[in-house]
Amino acid sequence: MEKMDVQPPPIRTLDDFVLGSAQFAVPDIRNLERWNNRIINNLLYYQSNYFVSFLTILGIVGYFQPFNLFLGATVVTLVFMGFVWAAENQAPIRRFRRNHPSLALSAILGASYLFLTVLGGVAVFLFGIAFPILLILIHASVRLRSLKNKLENKLESIGLKRTPMGLLLESLGQEQEAGS
Repeated sequence: MEKMDVQPPPIRTLDDFVLGSAQFAVPDIRNLERWNNRIINNLLYYQSNYFVSFLTILGIVGYFQPFNLFLGATVVTLVFMGFVWAAENQAPIRRFRRNHPSLALSAILGASYLFLTVLGGVAVFLFGIAFPILLILIHASVRLRSLKNKLENKLESIGLKRTPMGLLLESLGQEQEAGS
């Protein structure tokens, strides 16, 4: 089977992303599986918009604190890569990642935070890296899915399209959830 190239999806219109046609609702916290599916599918569908939003906030923080931002980004990247490596090579960590994705992400961010506390870059980490992630997760949680969103997610889940967010979710052990 030939491996598909990674294809970034188009940037969704501002109207679709947050304005007029966008529909938002508080998720049902009693149904965690459905809430998780909503988050994952919105992450896949709006990934280009999230990437641009993340880079914008990161750019603003980087303008004011370039060294601390670089330090924070380096630490988070190294911790994330270490976690992915450990999850691929250690069965207990792989099971933990698959069974507790929110805790796995929290562990990555928490370990990064603790390391940065020692280095003194806490504020930059919180505002430059964690704050955009928090905004993205809030949007993905409350944004209701459209028919177009569901169709795009099905194409991603059956492997007809490979996207950067799909690869990231796969590395976090969430590939089986995408598209449901």
